[in-house]
Amino acid sequence: MGLPNAGKSTFLAAASAAKPKIADYPFTTLVPNLGMVDLSPTERFVIADIPGLIEGAADGAGLGAQFLRHVQRTRLLLHLVDLAPFDEQVDPVQQVRAIEAELRKHDPAMLEKPRWLVMNKADLLPEDERQARARAVVEALDWKEPWFLVSAIGREGTWPVVLKVQQFFDDQKAAALEAAQDVAARAEMSRNA
Repeated sequence: MGLPNAGKSTFLAAASAAKPKIADYPFTTLVPNLGMVDLSPTERFVIADIPGLIEGAADGAGLGAQFLRHVQRTRLLLHLVDLAPFDEQVDPVQQVRAIEAELRKHDPAMLEKPRWLVMNKADLLPEDERQARARAVVEALDWKEPWFLVSAIGREGTWPVVLKVQQFFDDQKAAALEAAQDVAARAEMSRNA
């Protein structure tokens, strides 16, 4: 998820076998796109690319409320932000906060979901500036979740994101299995007591 032109569809294409429409104008994506990420026969997951959210999305602007419902059903949010906007007045920190405000207005519980920051378009910055700018954004946001620096168009940095997402889902499965085994063990103990 993210604002228009953050590179969401480009990231989807880089991370999966999906072939979404990609263009350099806002609202190229008009409906959600899905992409299957196949790491192995047993390791796979779906990435959903929703149309860009705008201010007022929670109130229905840009069909935002409809797309925010898609976001509600996910287990992990990848929040894409343009780290190198052409307009120097555009601040990546403000872009993140704008989406957070829409999530809060739609359903405050959405801010409790795991949400990772994916700072895109790093290739548009000089190499010596990339990490410094990314760290400045992370510090300004007081970001505690994982964050990544990528260039989706060149697939730079996308693979570590994909691997980390798979690890997140593997950890969730393991925790659910452990919880189920614990419940079964307690039930068995109470039957035998």
